[in-house]
Amino acid sequence: MKELALDKDGYLRNHLAWNSAVAVLLAGELDIQLTPEHWQIIELARQFYLSTDVVPETRPLVKLTRDALDQESGTSIYLMQLFKGSFAKNVAKIAGLPRPTNCL
Repeated sequence: MKELALDKDGYLRNHLAWNSAVAVLLAGELDIQLTPEHWQIIELARQFYLSTDVVPETRPLVKLTRDALDQESGTSIYLMQLFKGSFAKNVAKIAGLPRPTNCL
């Protein structure tokens, strides 16, 4: 695979260069092994971004997950367990999206 164009924070510069192999590489950088549960959230975030041109931040990502999946999956605790720490930033990074604007 050719060299990925990342910004200084490790986000993909061009979301169109993203694919599942890129996601696995980016997740590996965060020490995350992607499972079907991870892929559900990644796809939700990508679909949201492609339809709105907005990267889902923490609260919108929780609501998006709750609405699309279920109450159990739509919690910040669940998302933190899957994506560690600042989960909105990590989801965006693995999904090949820009950094969420309100995430420090």
